[in-house]
Amino acid sequence: MGAYKQKWLDILNRANLQGWKVTDVAEGILIEMPNITDLKLIKDNVPSTIAALTLDIHAAKERLKFIFHNGHENFEYILNPNEGDLTRN
Repeated sequence: MGAYKQKWLDILNRANLQGWKVTDVAEGILIEMPNITDLKLIKDNVPSTIAALTLDIHAAKERLKFIFHNGHENFEYILNPNEGDLTRN
């Protein structure tokens, strides 16, 4: 695991969000939320929230996938996407 991913895991675990479970997975970081969590609200706020948290990370940036799941549905957010992410339909 890279230092960038480890910093994100540290920040997310320190946030101590009630009922949220943050796990290191091969694809990135899995964030499991209570099944009553409104994923649309989370999805709408992820870019600004992550941008604010990024200011606390001084490790070299790398591609990182966040996988959000509430027990019913999920979505992914890729931070620092690579060329393949940007050209994929």
